[in-house]
This record gives sequence, C-alpha cells and structure tokens, in this order.
Amino acid sequence: MKAGLSRRDFLASTGMGMSLLGLGLLGVRDGMANPFQPRPSHFHAKAKHVIHVFCNGGASQIDTFDPKPVLRKYAGKRIPIHLKTERETGGAFPSPFTFKQYGQSGIPISEIFHHLGEHADDLCVIRSMHTNVPNHEPSLMMLNCGDSILPRPSMGSWINYGLGSVNDNLPGFIAMCPGGVPIKGGANWRSSFLPGIYQGTHIDTKHKDLEKLIENVRNRHQTDASQRSQMDLLGEFNRLHLRKRPGDAELQSRIHNYELAYRMQMEASDAFDLSREPESVREAYGKSVQGRQLLLARRLVERGVRFVQLYHGAGQPWDDHDEIEKGHRKLAGESSQGLAALIGDLKQRGLLDETLVVWGGEFGRTPTVELPKPGANQGKVNGRDHNNHGFTMFLCGGGAKGGTIYGATDEFGFAAVEDKVHVHDLQATILHLLGLDHERLTYRYSGRDFRLTDVHGKVVPGLLD
Repeated sequence: MKAGLSRRDFLASTGMGMSLLGLGLLGVRDGMANPFQPRPSHFHAKAKHVIHVFCNGGASQIDTFDPKPVLRKYAGKRIPIHLKTERETGGAFPSPFTFKQYGQSGIPISEIFHHLGEHADDLCVIRSMHTNVPNHEPSLMMLNCGDSILPRPSMGSWINYGLGSVNDNLPGFIAMCPGGVPIKGGANWRSSFLPGIYQGTHIDTKHKDLEKLIENVRNRHQTDASQRSQMDLLGEFNRLHLRKRPGDAELQSRIHNYELAYRMQMEASDAFDLSREPESVREAYGKSVQGRQLLLARRLVERGVRFVQLYHGAGQPWDDHDEIEKGHRKLAGESSQGLAALIGDLKQRGLLDETLVVWGGEFGRTPTVELPKPGANQGKVNGRDHNNHGFTMFLCGGGAKGGTIYGATDEFGFAAVEDKVHVHDLQATILHLLGLDHERLTYRYSGRDFRLTDVHGKVVPGLLD
C-alpha cells in the first residue's frame, strides 16, 4: 500500500475497479455514470415507448368492451353463480349502453367508445384480466408496481432502468394527472430502491399555461449563460462531494436531477406547448383535459420519452358505485375521441409500430347492482361494485396483435374463465414487447434480486403480433 494512501482510498482505487468499469458500460458524463444512456434490450424489441391510459377507479368491462346480453334475461334477479364481492350486491344489472361490431375483426365496442370503432382492427382486447384483491390501493400498486403491499419500483421506472433514454433533456417517465394525484399518490410512479433518476415526474395537467404546468420552467432573473455558470459550479461541488462518497446512488441521482431540470427548461417549453400544434390536430383530440393529455403523450413519445402515464383525474373517477350510466358516459366522452385521435396520429406519423398504447384500470366492476349500504354509495341502485375476478384492458400498437379478442369472462362477465391473464402476465408481456426479459430485468437490493413481476408472470403469446 502506498504511503499516505488510506485503506478507504486503496479499496476505492482497486476493489471498485470492476464496478467503475461496469458504470462505464452505461456511459459516463462528468466522471460518473449517465443513467439516461440508452442500453441494449435483451432481444429485438417491437416497442420503444409505452403510453398507459389509466382508468383509475376501475372501468366496467360490461359497459365498454365485453358485452353480456344474457344479463337482460336476468335483469333484477340473482344470477346463478357464486359472487365473491367486496360488498353485498343485488340482481343482474344489464348495461344501459348498446354495442356495435366494428372492423373486419368485428370487435364489439360500446356506444360510449364509438370513436374507437375506426381502429378496431388495431386493438388487442384482453377480456380475461384478473388481479388479487378488489380494493383500489393494493390493486393500483399491483398494476403499477407488481406488489399490492410492499413498496416497489413502478413499471415506468423498471423500463427506464432497463433501456435508458433516447432524450436526456426530458424525464424518461412522465405521469400526468389533472387536479392532484390518484389514490396512493406518488407511490404509483416511485423508483423505490432503484436510483431516484428513474422515478416518474408528475405533471398536473389541469393547467394549460406552461409556467403553471411545469413550475420554474423559465428563469426570469438570470441569463442562460449565468445559469449555466451556476450549474457548472454546483456540479463541481457535488462531484467533489461524490468522490469522497463513491457509489452513493442518492447523491448521483440528485446531481443528475439538477442537470435534467436545467436541460428541461429548453426542451419542455417546446414539448408541452400545444399552441405549436395545428388547430386541426387539437380539434381532433378534443377540448377535454384527457384529450389534451393524449396529445401531450404523442408529443412526448415523439421526443423519446419511454413511458407516459395518463390518469383521468385525481382520486378514482371511474369508480361508479352509483349512476354508472351517467358517470361512464361522461368519462368515456372525455376520452373516446382523444384515444381515437392518438391511435390515428401515431399511425400517420409512423409511430404506432413502436409505441404500445395500454388502456385500462386496476380492476373491473360487477355484473350485478350494488346494494345501498352506509358509506358504500349514495343509496341509488344503479351502480356497480369493484370486481378483481374479471375485467378488460386493451393494447394497441407496439407489436400487440391487432383485431384480437383474447380470453373471456363467464356468460355474466364476472370472472375470467378462458385464457386468464393476471396483472403479472400483462407486465411480463409489456416488457417482452420492449425487448426485455422480465426474469432477467433484476436489481439486487437487500440481499436478493428483485424484478417487476416478483416470482410470477409469463409472457402471453396470444397478445403478440
């Protein structure tokens, strides 16, 4: 050991050599690993980006993409199957909406989503989704993070950790939710034990004005040159600090976040400014907040953002325990036009093949009416309770098999009975479309290797084109 070289310095200069070499494979900027550096997938990827339209609260499969005409025969009567529900329910509740078959595939779509009819042959409708429990909090965590109880990294964080970014001037993972946050808040887009740079960035899209949409996006008190000089000085202090604490992931993430915030001032001003879009395009997406979010999502993936998640609003707006006809008609009316515009827009720009659109919420709803109960609903017998046993989601683009209905629920639409797809299976399939093996995408933490799907999940070949 050289004179004057401490044990800590000796270990840092020898034992950490391989670690630093590994960081070099990720790309190095300013002497430390660049976590945004694009990384090769495990195998050929169909998709490069994901847009998840999250129907927080739980959209009803029976009223959207899984019609059950037999419910009219049993209307108001007990259906002849055992229902494992969160609360007591009553008789069969036929959908108040009509369905029509669209495209060469003949996929039935509810009148409230009729705009999607023109893209029926691009949709991969999964009617056999199921999850573990019928409660919002654990079910959101299961769909987003792969575990219903313990804090885990979100899917968007895993994807960015696995693939890196093709635009390091914008976050790789953006979550848009107007008016606040969904239930469980930032836990939906957390990075947990993954480096903090992979955490989702929340944008409150109730605002249209850029400076309200993204706080401090412009600095009105300093020139660009002055800001750059300050950032360089701050970066040098942080790097000096880091050299004394090699391998401090939190400090590295903080440094990268400062740099990202600075670079975003230029890039975000362009990406989030919808006035740069032609009026005809804005009209096509509609004037609702959800329509604006969907247009923003296209602009973001166009600029290389890996994972964009769109919540319909704070809380759980699709949670229609009462007046499901009124509630679902309103919510679908705010999103159907924009969804159709998004698919058409992506296709026209040559982006649909590399962008996987995912639609759906944390669970579905019962085929029976929910009975009045203190604290459960408003006492109106015209809504549906939570249902984790069978529900619908759809995929579009990004290598998903269009014009497909996969799986089935029973004749009443309560439980998945054919080609069942658990949330972990969906996650494994999404990662597969991105060129990632869900069993190999791991991170060692607290003595074990973790992954998004935990010890579960299988890729569903029937969903792949």
